[in-house]
Amino acid sequence: MLSFDIRSLDSHAAVVDEELSANDAIWEENDPKPVGAVHVTGRLSVAGPGRYYWHGRIEGDVALECSRCLTETTAHVSDEAHIIFAEEGDEETDDPDVYRLDPNAQDIDLREAIREEWVLAAPSFALCREDCKGFCPRCGADLNAGPHECSHQDSDPRWDALRKLDESSK
Repeated sequence: MLSFDIRSLDSHAAVVDEELSANDAIWEENDPKPVGAVHVTGRLSVAGPGRYYWHGRIEGDVALECSRCLTETTAHVSDEAHIIFAEEGDEETDDPDVYRLDPNAQDIDLREAIREEWVLAAPSFALCREDCKGFCPRCGADLNAGPHECSHQDSDPRWDALRKLDESSK
C-alpha cells in the first residue's frame, strides 16, 4: 500500500518499494494507462514541522497508439520524482507543486502524486517501430504492409508549377 502513517515518520523515514496497480481507482479516464503495475521505490521522510518529502522512482510500461499507423504499442516510463507534502496553512502550499495535507491527517497517500508524475512522464508520441511508415496520404493504406495499388496520378494541381520547374531542370 502506498499510504504511510505520519506519526511513524517522526521516528524514522519510510522506505517505499511497492506497486501501484493498473486497476487502481486513482487512474482517470484520459490518463495514459499503465500496461501492468507501476513500480514505485523511494524514501518518505519528515522535512520540517508539517512537511514531508518523498524522493523516488516510478517505472512501468504504458499502452499507447503508434503516432503513425495507430497500432497498439507500449513504451517504457521511468522517472525520478521529488515531492513535498505540506499541511494547509504552510507558506509552501501556495506552490502548485506542493501537495496539501489536512492538518488533522493521519496518513500520507502517495498515489495521487505518483499518478501525476506518471501522466507527466508518459510519452505523448510513440512509434510501434523506428521504421514505421504510417499510412498512405492518398488512400489511407498501411504502408508497413508493403506495396499497394494507390493511384499517384490524382495529384494536387497546386503543385503543377513546381513539377514543371523540376521537369525543365532535367
